[in-house]
Amino acid sequence: MKEIFSTRAIRFALGGIVLAGSLAAANPGWAAEGGATIPRQDWTFGGVTGYFDREQLRRGYQVYKNVCSACHGMRQLYYRNLSEPGGPEYSEGSVKQFAAEAQVTDGPNDDGEMFTRPGRPSDRFVSPYPNDKAAAAAQGGAVPPDLSLIAKARTVTRAAPWYMEPFYWLYDIATVYQEQGPDYVHALLTSYTEPPEGVKVLAGTNYNTAFPGHQIAMPPPLVEGAVEYPEGVPATVDNYARDVSAFLMWAAEPKLEERKRMGLKVLVYLAILTLLLYLSKRALWRNVEH
Repeated sequence: MKEIFSTRAIRFALGGIVLAGSLAAANPGWAAEGGATIPRQDWTFGGVTGYFDREQLRRGYQVYKNVCSACHGMRQLYYRNLSEPGGPEYSEGSVKQFAAEAQVTDGPNDDGEMFTRPGRPSDRFVSPYPNDKAAAAAQGGAVPPDLSLIAKARTVTRAAPWYMEPFYWLYDIATVYQEQGPDYVHALLTSYTEPPEGVKVLAGTNYNTAFPGHQIAMPPPLVEGAVEYPEGVPATVDNYARDVSAFLMWAAEPKLEERKRMGLKVLVYLAILTLLLYLSKRALWRNVEH
């Protein structure tokens, strides 16, 4: 009886996952808070065996450096992180050059005064403003968020009835979907458009279909051709958005590859252990009536 119950339970669980997959395929709509539609993207770092594309991370850093860093800081990152395994993996010489291009406030010196110096690899990424008050004063009262963890801090949900949520959870577990943050960032950067007829946009805001409420203070940051790309890679807004989203995902979770490799090893170990336990049980109880 127990074996029958276990078999039925397993079949029920698998049936739920299959049903969730069918529903997800039939209704792929995603939404940020407020109902904004967020398309699901295909990322190299998705899934059980996900990994970061090194070239994409380097292009993403260039987009951040040339565009995003004018308003947004990344205080949780150090310049040396750019050369560490699992990330853009720049050479030490390149990292020293990137750091030296920034001016870092240091001190006090022997006279008790603060001073500026070229950055070093051991320094944090330099923020565009010395503090939040200065940022708010420069941005009309709004403080641009720090981007260090933005890819993990933002998320999306499905526009579906509440009773369907358990099936979608099963589907997300089965497909190892954890890329809600990059999906949202990519959608936000590529969803600036003219407002629909009859929609009034407040002064100082821009219409964005992916932003909750659709009105955002940040003007469109990406323009085609604004960042020079390697030959063969189109310098389009969509590519800029994809690359910087991948870079922000790495910044938020620099050990992603290591975590997924370990997770895969654990799954393989558990599968082998389960098989061995099952065979041991069959061998020990094969001559016992039950």
